[in-house]
Amino acid sequence: MTATIIDGKAFAASVREKVQAHVAHLKASHGIVPGLAVVLVGEDPASQVYVRSKGKQTVEVGMKSVEHKLDADTAEADLLAMIKDLNADDSIHGILVQLPLPGHLNEDLVINAIEPAKDVDGFHISNVGLLGTGQKSMVPCTPLGCLMMLRAHHGSLSGLDAVIIGRSNIVGKPMAQLLLGDSCTVTIAHSRTKDLPDVVRRADIVVAAVGRAEMVLGDWIKPGATVVDVGINRIDAGTKEDGSQKTRLVGDVDFASVSAVAGAVTPVPGGVGPMTIACLLANTLTACCRANSIAEPEGLTV
Repeated sequence: MTATIIDGKAFAASVREKVQAHVAHLKASHGIVPGLAVVLVGEDPASQVYVRSKGKQTVEVGMKSVEHKLDADTAEADLLAMIKDLNADDSIHGILVQLPLPGHLNEDLVINAIEPAKDVDGFHISNVGLLGTGQKSMVPCTPLGCLMMLRAHHGSLSGLDAVIIGRSNIVGKPMAQLLLGDSCTVTIAHSRTKDLPDVVRRADIVVAAVGRAEMVLGDWIKPGATVVDVGINRIDAGTKEDGSQKTRLVGDVDFASVSAVAGAVTPVPGGVGPMTIACLLANTLTACCRANSIAEPEGLTV
């Protein structure tokens, strides 16, 4: 068996096209432009690249993009004051504070200072509670992207057995809530799960979000299962001619062995990653529609 490759780049492009079309409709019919504000504290290189990509894609779909870059030693009170101002700004519908934050800042305090309706990351405790009780909320971007791709591949997910490897607040737990909402039977596995390979072998759907390079092997997978690889890991790839270290990007899944058994699998790179920013744009659009009591676009939220 050779697995179908679920093309996250292509799927993300289709999501952005839908967002762009609806943004154009909002402008033409209501005179409204969705606005996304991203706050970056410090100079973490990976965060800087990610924020630039977010800003570029926000503009490309016709939205207003605002970036606030703060020094790494910014006082917590100053960051909270900025968030308060963004909460009160009617032209801003989505607020995202790029994580991780410098160690002197309390991430929970900062996240929960964002107005829940503008929390396009879906991390505010109110949105976590709403999602957990099956109510309308802002949904974390990465799990939302995974769900979109799973729905597109399977159609109905009802009755399928799903195993999520990883119990983080960002991916594992919200992913479980979303799959429960689609009537899957869900198991959350983690580093202390006994007989983890046997647990995974029961699954029709495997979501790997544990942060360990190529941990999930082909003989863990039920033949024909769908495997979603959320992991992003850099591993040693030898030495360059100039003596510097080469690295390559891999997921939490051993792609070669898993793709020989699974029915479908997402690659790394080019799988879940592109969907995260696409779903951030979708969430910003959703937040704008809700703020203005306008019908939300179908297929871009749960």
